Amino acid sequence: MKFIQAKTIVSGYSENNSWFGNNYNMNIYKGCCHGCIYCDSRSECYHIENFDEVRTKENALALIERDLKSKRKIGVIGMGAMSDPYNPFEKELKLTRGALELIHRYGFGVSIATKSNLIERDVDVLKKISSHSPVLVKITITTADDNMCKKIEPNAALSSERFVAIKKLTEVGIFTGILLMPVLPFIQDNQDNIMRIIELAHKNGARFIYPAFGVTLRQNQRDWYFRKLDELFPGTKEKYIKQFGNAYECRSPKAKELWNLFQGECRRLRILYKMSDIIKTYKQEYKKEQLSFL
Repeated sequence: MKFIQAKTIVSGYSENNSWFGNNYNMNIYKGCCHGCIYCDSRSECYHIENFDEVRTKENALALIERDLKSKRKIGVIGMGAMSDPYNPFEKELKLTRGALELIHRYGFGVSIATKSNLIERDVDVLKKISSHSPVLVKITITTADDNMCKKIEPNAALSSERFVAIKKLTEVGIFTGILLMPVLPFIQDNQDNIMRIIELAHKNGARFIYPAFGVTLRQNQRDWYFRKLDELFPGTKEKYIKQFGNAYECRSPKAKELWNLFQGECRRLRILYKMSDIIKTYKQEYKKEQLSFL
């Protein structure tokens, strides 16, 4: 594990953030070894060299504690925007767990995005945070099929393992749901996949599913993705070039059809899917828990 220097880790305050209501962002690690073929964080604009090599910030927990002490406003800290806070090294380093303990100590809330079932380890700390502040867990699931998962997210936890994690978190009262993104055109954008994910989400207690029926491609990320398509799904790259050219947003040709199906099924099963409803509900439920506790 290589250590890199950083002056700060917790970002400045953002009011009314439209992305899950986060007020701050925190990235303890840099780079990711999940190997997902579509990862936008690989793009040149983020200036992450050797993206597949995970590094961590030197004296991370001391920096986080200093940052939290200096904040004038309490809020929700987002984790997992640029690198998964539960990469394989976290099992031994426990920096994410240490950060969560600091978040609890200083009275902040947390919003976590991950593809790892290692988050199950930290249920106890998440419960402590939820006693005073909002807690939201977003587990990315893009396919219901473990074999497909191995192809497009080769080093991440299997989809089936992520569904188990959702169940374990929701059973103890952690507000947990699914990031259904990206849904790769010509690969995962079919009714069977979407219906199966919704079915398993409901079965395992997911409170929400937030989707994106397409993928974004830019700079070197596009080149990487196209090489992987040639390797794993021969002939698919040509479909992308014909359908999207060099467009940044590659929306599934079936997006409207899938959205109508998705929306109807989520309504039927009472699964949240609108960002405003997700933010409102997880923050309101924290307030209800507070009143109940008092």
